[in-house]
Amino acid sequence: MFNLKIVYFRFLAFKIVLFRFLREIYFRTSYYNNSLKENNPKQFNFFPNPFLLSSFVSHKNFAFKINKIDTRNFWNFNKNAKESENLNNFYWLNLINRKNDGLAIQEIITFWIKENKTYKKINWKNTDISKRIISWILNADIILSNTHFYFKENFFQSILTQVNHLKINLNSENNPAKKIEIISAILLSGLVFKEYNKNFETGIKELKKIVEDFFDKDGFPINRNIYDLVQCSKFLVLIKECCKDAQEYIPDFLDDIVEKIIVCVNSIRTSNNKNPLFNGASEFKTDDYYNYLSGLDYNIENIKNKIGNIYVVRNKKNTLFFDIGSPPKKRFSKCYQSGPLSFEYYINDNKIITNCGYGNKISKKAELISRLTSAQSTLSIDDTSVVKFERSKLINNAFGTAIKSSFEITDINYDDTPDTFSISAKHNAYENNFNYTHSRLLKINKKNSDLYGQDDLFPLKDINLIRSYNIRFHLYPGVSAVQTMGKSSILISVEKNKSLIFKTKEGNLSLEKSIFLGRNQILNNFCINISGTLVNNQYKSIKWELKRSN
Repeated sequence: MFNLKIVYFRFLAFKIVLFRFLREIYFRTSYYNNSLKENNPKQFNFFPNPFLLSSFVSHKNFAFKINKIDTRNFWNFNKNAKESENLNNFYWLNLINRKNDGLAIQEIITFWIKENKTYKKINWKNTDISKRIISWILNADIILSNTHFYFKENFFQSILTQVNHLKINLNSENNPAKKIEIISAILLSGLVFKEYNKNFETGIKELKKIVEDFFDKDGFPINRNIYDLVQCSKFLVLIKECCKDAQEYIPDFLDDIVEKIIVCVNSIRTSNNKNPLFNGASEFKTDDYYNYLSGLDYNIENIKNKIGNIYVVRNKKNTLFFDIGSPPKKRFSKCYQSGPLSFEYYINDNKIITNCGYGNKISKKAELISRLTSAQSTLSIDDTSVVKFERSKLINNAFGTAIKSSFEITDINYDDTPDTFSISAKHNAYENNFNYTHSRLLKINKKNSDLYGQDDLFPLKDINLIRSYNIRFHLYPGVSAVQTMGKSSILISVEKNKSLIFKTKEGNLSLEKSIFLGRNQILNNFCINISGTLVNNQYKSIKWELKRSN
């Protein structure tokens, strides 16, 4: 049965890859490109507020000075792939001087349309088109300012051609987060062009399907990816606000999911304004986005203590994020990182304990490393990841790097007393291969913010084997640490004249070099490691604490 399942997946993967290859050939034909053309609309029904694009672009980090650029050679400079992508998605339009750059923008877009009026793989990726269409539509007020008839004709036709390509490719996109982005572009074209209101209706219909399939009852993506949570919230808010500006009806499901997803986004807010790192998330700043939501009069105060199977414990001086979720289904597991019962810990404005982050923007090797259990602040046995990942290039090319195995989280308990917060859970990921279940208890003292932990390993059968275990606590980059002379504790320097001490009486305590992958580059950091052995089916309880040193 197992072999038949593998054969089936390989056959399905081959079919998908072959279809993509043949489709690519078809897209380059004149017949296909002619089929994308439609009758031009007369004008924009309304001009959306360009402020709505500001959640995707940071004015603080970059200002595009277009008046100093030779527009005729704008697309001719040698650029690396990332720079080329950033130029071709046209998000930079939101950063230019809106008073006197209209003519220059028209010239740049004219040259782009001339070179890309038919399908080109490099500039016609679904998400690139989506970004480009959204940016063109939200900046149409300046693009179409004092323009001539022929530019407007070509501009409208280019929008419709690219949108039609997105509509054809919508169902072949298997990433729900990217699908929401594509739908946003399709839907916006239907809002601004009265003649193509069918695009709005199609977009709303497809969006409802994804909302029902991809979000849990609280509005969190079921792939448990925090990056996708924030990105999806941006597009859903964009859609809702554009509907309001166009005086178009807002479906109840859209109102509902926007309200829920904003609560989820609020619930991951941290004291250092950088997102926690679970299940496919690299680090990004969140303060600008919260200001953006506040500027649109969204309530950014409502929070929950559990979202996406991540418990959030907040005290006056500290915050704890604790992953008590099982892996998502196979088709949603492309970015899953195998760290059950991992946690991240903040004191005041300082992040102390972290996961390593997702290395997909660094290299394939960094991505693989970041998905291993050892890259998370949790326990591993024999340095083995709790789940296995597909290694077949054919299957990964078709479906992404999905998981091959799963496990369950049970015995979840949360307790809030006048003196402490405590939370515990158990998982069975090591049951089949190592004959153990792992439970973790985390407790915070409300008065002094001390953190106490207990990791228990329960044997299931009487098997005489020797296993090794490691409990890793990755320290956030910039947090320095040194092991004390007695080797029983580690002194952690947080700020000047502020330090913590990590202690345990169990196993071997050591301070090791580690790497942090959460900023799209490899950074050096430290890792506290409690290691030991499990002999002849023994029960093991490892207690540890992180306290102020003075």
